[in-house]
Amino acid sequence: MNLSALRISTERLVIRPFAPEDFEAFFAYHRLPEVYRFLYQEPLDEAAARAKFAKASIPRLDDDGDTAVFAVERREDGALIGEVLLKVASKAAQQVETGYIFNPVFAGKGYATEAMRAVLELGFSTLSFHRIFARLDALNKGSVGVVERLGMRREAHLIENDRFNDTWGDEFVYALLKREWPQRA
Repeated sequence: MNLSALRISTERLVIRPFAPEDFEAFFAYHRLPEVYRFLYQEPLDEAAARAKFAKASIPRLDDDGDTAVFAVERREDGALIGEVLLKVASKAAQQVETGYIFNPVFAGKGYATEAMRAVLELGFSTLSFHRIFARLDALNKGSVGVVERLGMRREAHLIENDRFNDTWGDEFVYALLKREWPQRA
């Protein structure tokens, strides 16, 4: 599948590759400390954001480690509200990690759940992955709510497995198998 031509429409959203004109909105949320609170790194400066944006603008899922990042656009006004991704964890085992980052201005409206439902459908039904998983900070209640609303199963609670600014953090791993998706879709 040519991911650079992907376009998925949901009730309120369009999921598509990033376009050059998306950079300012992309940088607007990538520079916010509250967005990076659970990502174990500092918010991006403009140079780092440009590098990340350039990489995100070329979605690939051919080999282990490849990542396809897609812009999430609100249909009503074309606003870029965030991004969703799939990252090949193991091509041989047909496993991908998923994730998302949304501008907090648009939080609390169900956009992340709606976008992630579309990404899971893409991953299972179109791309035929066997297992899709998400790793998230155990304190990130918003993200826990998203994956649980999607019916993802908590498979692990990793204790103090990551460290940022001298603070240890726990991580949850949630997952779904392709055969489980039809009951949750």
